[in-house]
Amino acid sequence: MDAKIVGWGHTRFGALNDKSFEDLIIDAAREALDHAGLAPGDVDAIWLGHFNNGLVPDAFGSSLVLGLDPKMRFIPATRVENACASGSAAIYAARDAIRSGRVRRALVIGAEKMTGRDTKGVTEALAGASYQAEEAGVSFPQIFARFAQSYFQAYGDQSAALAVIAAKNHKAALDNPLAHLQKDLGFAACNTISDKNPMIASPLRMTDCSLVSDGAAAMVMVADDLVGDFPRAVGFRAAVQMNDVLPMSQRDLTELTAAKHTFAAAFAEAGISVEDLDLAEVHDCFTIAELLIYEAMGLAPKGQGGLLVEDGVTARGGRLPVNLSGGLKAKGHPVGASGVSMHVLAARQVTGSADAMQVPGAQLAAVFNMGGSGVANYCSILEAVA
Repeated sequence: MDAKIVGWGHTRFGALNDKSFEDLIIDAAREALDHAGLAPGDVDAIWLGHFNNGLVPDAFGSSLVLGLDPKMRFIPATRVENACASGSAAIYAARDAIRSGRVRRALVIGAEKMTGRDTKGVTEALAGASYQAEEAGVSFPQIFARFAQSYFQAYGDQSAALAVIAAKNHKAALDNPLAHLQKDLGFAACNTISDKNPMIASPLRMTDCSLVSDGAAAMVMVADDLVGDFPRAVGFRAAVQMNDVLPMSQRDLTELTAAKHTFAAAFAEAGISVEDLDLAEVHDCFTIAELLIYEAMGLAPKGQGGLLVEDGVTARGGRLPVNLSGGLKAKGHPVGASGVSMHVLAARQVTGSADAMQVPGAQLAAVFNMGGSGVANYCSILEAVA
């Protein structure tokens, strides 16, 4: 017994001032249920991925989706939190429940409302996803700047490679009508420090940092013996979670070590190598993260990830297109929603329904979502089910 994804929904990401946190949850859930053709009252259980940590007053949002339809009252609902990987954590919890036989039809939602706080408030909230004994008061741009500093010291200045990644993802977002920022910034602008692109935490510039966004995504998952009742189904060829130790002081900052082990385990479970993938949606919270993820998945040897972007390997039309949705960099990063969003967009790819983002003939898609400074790591390999 395993779980299959049979429907999905996805709000636009952005500064959605006309939408409350509750609105976002309900909008994404309604679209997912409608897409699956499942009545709200037929859901057995609900999982909500939501980081929060003060971004909104709703510290207890698991039952908000019950407001979608009176028939949903009394359905068990659980909030799941694992920093920026909260959405994937919710997906994996629902999948585990289906695999156990306890649940047959699950609704998973990932949501975050971030723009209600000012920059200082958002920075303080996100900083809670680090090791407070040693990293309190350090912002996440500063945390990932430490990775970039260590990497640059070991392998040379990679600022131009990071600018290529940023420009690539912004260009890709033009094909995603749900993306927060649909603007082709170009390499020169991303590689130049200016009033519009200031240094945020050296060597990371504003264009190296993901967006502060509102948004939600949702999926309907069912036991595999029910897929005949639905017009589409996407399966998990593999799904692996690994966590690393929280203190950065105990880790090698020239790589994402746990990510490397997570990818290796997922590829082994799926019986594939990185060469078999048709595309990947990965956690580019900062451009240095995407660069390190290239190496973690084995797409390039350590220290050589920058050569991939120079050769266009990860761009549209390249050997392994990465973040054709625009990624967190341009699509947006409403923290709790990101993991679910990545799975939705990968599911659209393998079912041939990604519209302008589509990779022709895509069969295998990797999703990599991480929480904190490479601490909570989730890698899924998705494929369509005939």
